[in-house]
Amino acid sequence: MDIVVGAGEPTDVHEILELWRRAEAEPSVTDDEHGLRGLLAHDPQGLLVARAGDEIVATVIAAWNGWRGSLYRLAVAPEHRRRGVGRAMVREAEQRLRARGARRIDAVVVGSQADLMSFWTAMGYEAQDDRVRFVKNLS
Repeated sequence: MDIVVGAGEPTDVHEILELWRRAEAEPSVTDDEHGLRGLLAHDPQGLLVARAGDEIVATVIAAWNGWRGSLYRLAVAPEHRRRGVGRAMVREAEQRLRARGARRIDAVVVGSQADLMSFWTAMGYEAQDDRVRFVKNLS
């Protein structure tokens, strides 16, 4: 089945929260309906979702603050992992941030998972400090 990446919609909020739960994304205080609706109201293009048919199978938040791009909440449904979906999400997020003027992107990653560290390194990001913040310069 083809995967289609596009912007998340307010009607997707509950399905996204359920995906994050199933994907075992480390929860934060903003992982709720109010937080997602606020993100979508502030930046309607900031939340990307990948769909397989009618099902959301991955997300990434591609935030732009006018100075630097940041990636958050890359989450892929367990049954869709190791199929290139995560890579596709990051590439799409990078393209969108580059189009907005980003020359540098950082990614917030939970440092305790070796497979995540390997993924971000393979995508061209570098661990920068003891916070395990990955950075990729675009220019």
